[in-house]
Amino acid sequence: MIFELGKENSILNQFIAEMRDEEIQKDSMRFRRNLERAGEICAYEISKKLEWEKKEITTPLGVANASVLKQQPVIATILRAGLPFHRGMLNIFDKAENAFISAYRKHHPDGTFEVQVEYMACPDLNDKALILCDPMLASGQSIELVFKALKRNGIPKKIHIASLLASSEGVEYVKKHLPNNVILWVCAIDEELTSKAYIVPGLGDAGDLAFGNKL
Repeated sequence: MIFELGKENSILNQFIAEMRDEEIQKDSMRFRRNLERAGEICAYEISKKLEWEKKEITTPLGVANASVLKQQPVIATILRAGLPFHRGMLNIFDKAENAFISAYRKHHPDGTFEVQVEYMACPDLNDKALILCDPMLASGQSIELVFKALKRNGIPKKIHIASLLASSEGVEYVKKHLPNNVILWVCAIDEELTSKAYIVPGLGDAGDLAFGNKL
C-alpha cells in the first residue's frame, strides 16, 4: 500500500517546495526545520493506521471515553539525514521507542557502489509497529538492507516506511523486495533516477543540506 501525501494540496507541499529550492537550501536551519515538519505530518498520517483502543479518562468534572494508542510504535532512523525527519515523528509519537542505524554508500573506482550497514541500536521489534524513516528513497537498496538488519531484533507485526522524496524505481524495488505488510508513505515521487542513484529533480544530498558537506 502506497500513500503519496503530496498529491493532495496541503502545507506539506510548501515545505517540500522550500526544501527543493536551491536558494532556500542555503539556510540549513530552515532545511532541517522543514524536514522536521514533514516528519510531523507523516507521523500524523501514519497514526491513522495504527491500533487504537477505548479508555476511560477521569477529568476534573467526570469521566470521558477516549481513543488512545494501543501500542507505541518504534521509530527507526537511518543516520545521518534521517535525524530531523525522525525528530518530527518523535514530536508526535513522544512516547515511542527508537532505533538508529547507519547505512552509507561505499563507492568503487569504477563508479559503482554498495550499501554498507555498520551500526545499530534497536529495541525488541517482535509484534510491534515499526516506522522506518529515511528522507530519500532512491534505489531502495538501503531500505532493504536496513530492514534485514533490524529483523535481527525481531519481526514487526506492521511496517511503515516513510520518505520525503522517492523515485519511481525505488518504490517498485520496495514493492518487490520487502514484505507484503509494508505500508509506504512518501511526500512526493519523482520519476527519474540517475546511474549514480540520485533522484531527479530531487533536492540534492539531504544529509549535506541539513548538517554540512562531508568529505
